[in-house]
Amino acid sequence: MHVSERMFEVRDKPEMVERALLVRICSDRREAQEAESLLEELGELVTTLGINVTESVLAFTRSLHKKYLCGTGKAQEIVDLAKAHECDCIVFDNMFLPSQKRNWEELADICVIDREEVILDIFSKRAHTREARLQVDLARMQYSLPRLTRMWGHLDREGGGAGGGKGGGGAARGMGEQQIEVDRRLARTRIDQCKRELAEVRKQRSTRRKEREKQGTPCAAIAGYTNAGKSTLLNQLSGSDIMAKDMLFATLDTTTRAIELPDGQPLLLTDTVGFVRNLPHRLVEAFKATLEEAVLADFIVHVLDASSPEVQKFYDTTVEVLEELGANDKPTVVVLNKIDVLNDPVKLAGLEVTFPNTVSVSAITGEGMEELLMKCATLLADRVQVHTYRIPQQRGDLTGILHRDAKVLETDYEGNDVLLKAVVPAKIAGKLADFID
Repeated sequence: MHVSERMFEVRDKPEMVERALLVRICSDRREAQEAESLLEELGELVTTLGINVTESVLAFTRSLHKKYLCGTGKAQEIVDLAKAHECDCIVFDNMFLPSQKRNWEELADICVIDREEVILDIFSKRAHTREARLQVDLARMQYSLPRLTRMWGHLDREGGGAGGGKGGGGAARGMGEQQIEVDRRLARTRIDQCKRELAEVRKQRSTRRKEREKQGTPCAAIAGYTNAGKSTLLNQLSGSDIMAKDMLFATLDTTTRAIELPDGQPLLLTDTVGFVRNLPHRLVEAFKATLEEAVLADFIVHVLDASSPEVQKFYDTTVEVLEELGANDKPTVVVLNKIDVLNDPVKLAGLEVTFPNTVSVSAITGEGMEELLMKCATLLADRVQVHTYRIPQQRGDLTGILHRDAKVLETDYEGNDVLLKAVVPAKIAGKLADFID
């Protein structure tokens, strides 16, 4: 690959970084608890990449500065601490402007990563389907584009500036500047290509979705904070074996499984990518094709880790992202997961009061699954009717409709009639109304 084709890629940090110092710069001491929590979450994200965290630092500054966010003296203290720990990277929980990141790398002379790049690196390693890879590639390109000047800064001084004499018109550009323009065009081309391919993927998904809608099968989207146990819950309900690990962002690819509710009604359950606080906006945009399952679902199954001390913040984060996606008005079942880990009846009772329409479960042991399925059935109760039909045996067309489009629970025979008890979708109930027994 030509050098210009790879310079605008986000660097593959996990392959070259072993020891990291974590830093969050904060200007308001009243936000110390929240800042500590975010720093702890950053540690989990970095550890997910296989990078060893040597120390976490919460750095306070009276006001945010343009160059380093903090003052020069505080910045030097952070760099000295990183060198004392022999770190090869400083990871900031803050979001940096390209110029601020460049300033830090020049001061520290080691790799500097911000929160957004950490999440992008995790996503790039976990994406498996074509759609997820396209979404990650788009986000990476959009992140890289304004940072190209940093990558070619060593060439900006080559080739001279304004020329002297008769021929020196002052319009000459250095080789580095020319290379930057080449890379920018390549980056923009790839961004456009990703958008076109994603649009095609969305068309294909739309076609599949229309087929599902024709069948009238209701859908639910499993949403929630990363590592809340969404994939494990889907495995428990559907008997499938989707990858479910105790790590952040274990699931990036949308997975849909069909289950049957207690009233016999079918339901399609879709697992979605987990959320984190301060999720980069470009990732929300890039992943809308995946997250739109939440927008188009009949209802949301919002999974919370009941054992986490930050369960309220995790709930608020997920609701905030759902609002941004336009899915905040959907009927919702709040699932308080990991009650096998919580072991605190008082706290659990408090959570059941705090959050609306809850059900407490353990996706590992299966406890609470029947109650969860009943809640799902209740949300969809107006979509089906349960009746016993008396149909003459010569009306095979009607029994055929029931077997094809409904869920037949019982079949019996009386004289020349067939008695069928069935869960019937509203769309066909009218055709059979005259035959209700």
